[in-house]
Amino acid sequence: MHEKERHRIILSAVQDRPVATVVELCNLTGASEATIRRDIATLHIQQKLRRVRGGAEAINPPQFVGLAGRTFAVNETMRTSEKQAIARAAVDLCEDGDSIIINGGTTTFQMVHPLATRRCQVFTNSFPIAEHLLKHSKNTIMLSGGTIYREQNIILSPFDNDVTRNFYAKRMFMGAQGLGPLGLMEADPLLIQAEQKLIGQADELVVLADSSKFERRSSLVLCPLNRITTVITDEGISDKAAAMLDAADVTLVVAQPGNGQEEVS
Repeated sequence: MHEKERHRIILSAVQDRPVATVVELCNLTGASEATIRRDIATLHIQQKLRRVRGGAEAINPPQFVGLAGRTFAVNETMRTSEKQAIARAAVDLCEDGDSIIINGGTTTFQMVHPLATRRCQVFTNSFPIAEHLLKHSKNTIMLSGGTIYREQNIILSPFDNDVTRNFYAKRMFMGAQGLGPLGLMEADPLLIQAEQKLIGQADELVVLADSSKFERRSSLVLCPLNRITTVITDEGISDKAAAMLDAADVTLVVAQPGNGQEEVS
């Protein structure tokens, strides 16, 4: 990752939490601790953030603390072609009349364009997904209730008795912070709480994850691998990651550039 891109991610991270630790910034950027410490020192000298013990904080810390993880705006610029191919393969699983859940994220957001040709019943916690589908498709849209987290462009509710429990879906489509032997991983406890409710409302769970997600880890496990029905990824997936999914009896779909896709197992 280029230095300017790392700096943008670091500055974004310190804006949505009291202190961004070196370890968190390493996970967000994929860089080493030594590299992150140099980046923090550089940005501190430039007076773009304040270096603190073990991490960094914003010059003007936010009053409202957001969720852990990269922001929607930052993620949206990364691995765009892979996300578009993955999203097209995901929509190929949908038929008119299907009830589906689309969890918020930049990969799942790419589903809105091919979904313009479908007429599904869509439940989502993503404000931009709902807005786009309302304007540019004939799908029926239902939004979850709760607090809007601006940085991630999603709506989350901590309450158990929200509208989520009233929607049944054939499939749920979602992205992930990481994907490993223990299962699907996320970075924030509130995300875990809200997404587990959504997963419980769907028969099948389809995970949209570019191949870089198999190299990432988080401290929070959202669900085990055996809860996942299908993983859609790009051709950069390693043999080791493919074998891991096969052992868990997860269907693997490798999305090819253009319109092609290959079901591996």
